[in-house]
Amino acid sequence: MTTFATLADWLKHLETAHPVGIDMGLTRIGKVKDALGLQFDCPVFTVGGTNGKGSTCALLETILLSAGYKVGCHTSPHLLAFNERARLNGVDATDEQLIRHFDIVEAARLSLAEPVSLTYFEFTTLAIMHLFASSGLDAVILEVGLGGRLDAVNVIDTDCAIIASIDIDHAEYLGDTREKIAFEKAGIFRTGRPAVCGDPLAPQSLIDYATEIGADLWLVGRDFRYDAQPGAERQQWTFSGRAQKRPALAYPALRGANQLLNASAALAALEAMRERLPVSAQDVRLGLASVDLPGRFQVVPGKPQLIYDVAHNPHAAAVLAQNLGNMGYFPYTYAVFGAMKDKDIAGIVRQLKDEVDFWYVTDLPLPRAASAAMLERHLREAGVIESADEGVKTFESAAAAFAAVQEKASENDRILVFGSHVTVADVMAYRKLQHH
Repeated sequence: MTTFATLADWLKHLETAHPVGIDMGLTRIGKVKDALGLQFDCPVFTVGGTNGKGSTCALLETILLSAGYKVGCHTSPHLLAFNERARLNGVDATDEQLIRHFDIVEAARLSLAEPVSLTYFEFTTLAIMHLFASSGLDAVILEVGLGGRLDAVNVIDTDCAIIASIDIDHAEYLGDTREKIAFEKAGIFRTGRPAVCGDPLAPQSLIDYATEIGADLWLVGRDFRYDAQPGAERQQWTFSGRAQKRPALAYPALRGANQLLNASAALAALEAMRERLPVSAQDVRLGLASVDLPGRFQVVPGKPQLIYDVAHNPHAAAVLAQNLGNMGYFPYTYAVFGAMKDKDIAGIVRQLKDEVDFWYVTDLPLPRAASAAMLERHLREAGVIESADEGVKTFESAAAAFAAVQEKASENDRILVFGSHVTVADVMAYRKLQHH
């Protein structure tokens, strides 16, 4: 049996062990799951959506932890360390915990009469789920990696499904219309179980699928809603569900325009599960006040103002533009921008070109990344020219781009780092080195 002494060696092995030309489907992972005897004795929340998945997971996790429950939360991708993908009671799993469960998954895989190959995501997801299943938890939160119907986390029958938003992102895998994408995402719904949809324009395909399988569908605007009191100075909002009302809530500590939608979807899920996991008004207040999610419109204190945002599709870019617009006046905005080439780069640029003056575009160290030259081409096509007040420069790394911005930006300007988890992670890592 293959085993490795360090987490880094395990991950390197998994990146190369299983070729990517995979059949999308749950047959292979299902066989290993059965060999592991993997099952949960506690409620499981499964969270999907184009954007807002990470925020919704963080809100659920923080509220449940505030209520004193033991919680496991699996999200992806990670920013700086793989361990971020497995949080136990709000703390990243240790290398030792992960290695132990990687070994268990590998043994189960090899115990099959005909061992199947698993992708990096399938293998690591099984290991994290097995770690959670053996940790005596009260609740588990699983974030969908891609789509829903065929995603690795969908080998587990969820107790409560949540879909945060539906937009076109991975068109080559999931389809090129909202109807097709919604059908893929709705694959996490289960008969007789709550299925919460936080998208204000739920596609008919999602509603039809929920009806067809007999899921208990909660739609925003019909089964639950949020009302924000007028005037930003009040900063309070009310959640109304089917039977619960939670008035005078503070805005979530996550900044940004869509957070009330994400928070109300999380509260609808908690209302749907209240028989098994009751939470008090105080737990909700504490959770909203203390939730934290690195890289999601994360404003770093200091001057010049620095903002990290992992936005990588037009829908997320539109929200980012709105958030930037709400921040007040800055003489110039510099962006460090790197993205994957399968993204709608023109659409992302279109949303943000009025908020950014100087674009520092970068290559990223991945084969599926867009080159800096390709990003520059999109910006030129969108009408960005070279002048004293705007421009585009290309760099070979996000760290180099950020270093150049630091040279140029004055303390009243702001710097935005966005476009992909990799772009944000590279600059975070570079700044960490600067501060040591």
